[in-house]
Amino acid sequence: MTDKKALTIFDQLKSIRFKSLWTDIKEAIAGSDRDFTSDSIGKALLILSIPMVLEMIMESIFAVVDIFFVSKLGPDAVATVGVTEASMTIVYAIGMGLSTATTALVARRIGEKQSGKAGIAAFQAIVAGLFVSLLITVPGILFAKDFLLIMGASEEMAQTGYMYPAIMFGGNSVIMLLFIINSVFRSSGDAAVSMRVLLFANFINIILDPLLIFGLGPFPKLGVMGAAVATTTGRSLAVCYQFYLLFNGNKRIRLDLHHLTIKLKVMFQLFRLAAGGILQSIIATSSWIALIRIISALGSEVLAGYTIAIRIVVFALLPSWGLSNAASTLVGQNLGAKQPDRAERTVWITAVANMVLLGLIGVVFAIWPEPFIRLFIADPAVVASGAKSLQIISYGFVFYALGMVLIQGFNGSGDTVTPTKINLFCFWLFEIPLAWLLAIVIDLKIEGICIAIVAAESSLTLTAWYYFRKGKWKLTKV
Repeated sequence: MTDKKALTIFDQLKSIRFKSLWTDIKEAIAGSDRDFTSDSIGKALLILSIPMVLEMIMESIFAVVDIFFVSKLGPDAVATVGVTEASMTIVYAIGMGLSTATTALVARRIGEKQSGKAGIAAFQAIVAGLFVSLLITVPGILFAKDFLLIMGASEEMAQTGYMYPAIMFGGNSVIMLLFIINSVFRSSGDAAVSMRVLLFANFINIILDPLLIFGLGPFPKLGVMGAAVATTTGRSLAVCYQFYLLFNGNKRIRLDLHHLTIKLKVMFQLFRLAAGGILQSIIATSSWIALIRIISALGSEVLAGYTIAIRIVVFALLPSWGLSNAASTLVGQNLGAKQPDRAERTVWITAVANMVLLGLIGVVFAIWPEPFIRLFIADPAVVASGAKSLQIISYGFVFYALGMVLIQGFNGSGDTVTPTKINLFCFWLFEIPLAWLLAIVIDLKIEGICIAIVAAESSLTLTAWYYFRKGKWKLTKV
């Protein structure tokens, strides 16, 4: 990055402070009808990113609340949730891949001022999500116990905890729809709507979690199964709220009867973009499954500590994903408005802000990791493992911050192929072999796993930076 470009970026960031910051924050949370292709980049980024950051915080609260209550049931219950959530990342990967394609299509059409075509793309994405979710539901329910055993769980863990993955996989359609429809609102510029949807879902989950896990009052004591019921119920009601807003709300995108038809050309375009998005997400998230399988050989206490540490890391990273999603939306809209240079400036401005934010969080975790683990569990062995995991992983936070923005910049442009290739090399060909070598062969145990994670994420960032600077993503046709 040249000195001139760096100065431009910092000037844009400083422009956020002009006029009344509080007025801008209120506008961001309440919702805005601004044209984000004509405002200053700093202003557009602020208005979009605030609700997106809050949305990501709401998403991460699902995981943190569940693990907080489940941790009271002991290490085996935590490990069951950890193994299931690691494998549920496949569902999240597909949902995120479809969301990536939806964002690219909808944002581009909004930038072109074609809201009708954006609505058509939104409906095709919803249909695609429902179809894919059906392929996961039946085997997810039937083979839940076998799945836990394959992932290294003990017979006792599988017997007592199999209903958790059965319900989570069985209700995967609400996860798909929640991701996809929120991406419709977000990419159109109605990011505040997505935030409110997840706020509502979390409210339901927080109320139901302790009631169903511990059997408070008239509610049955369901144990770890109660966490799955609470989460699925909260998400299901949120999806109902999404559909209400899509068909009855007064937003940038509103579905009418003429949108409710299958458009083969648009569907093909969606699946073409989604294929790259799904594959890159599956590559990235399945690497976490492989890591869980390696860690499970180190014992349930180590696995439980790592699970808690990763939940904390996710909580820290998701606000940064909110910033990255804002960049993705702005890239798509600005390319639709034929402003590729403005799209590029958006990415660099977001990257600087994200690196500052996540770098500060990383310093806190690196210096004081143990108190964060003790918020969830007091078992000394679990705390020791979790603290070490959190500390080492936090060393790479600045790299994570830059890398996620660059990757989302590619995705927002519709170039989902480049991130797929980068993920394939950095995670499957580099991270997994390195983790096995360091943890098992060299016997560094959990420290080796975490070192491999930092090394892989750092290599991803450097590779993404190289290809993003080449600029071919600006020519992507959507």
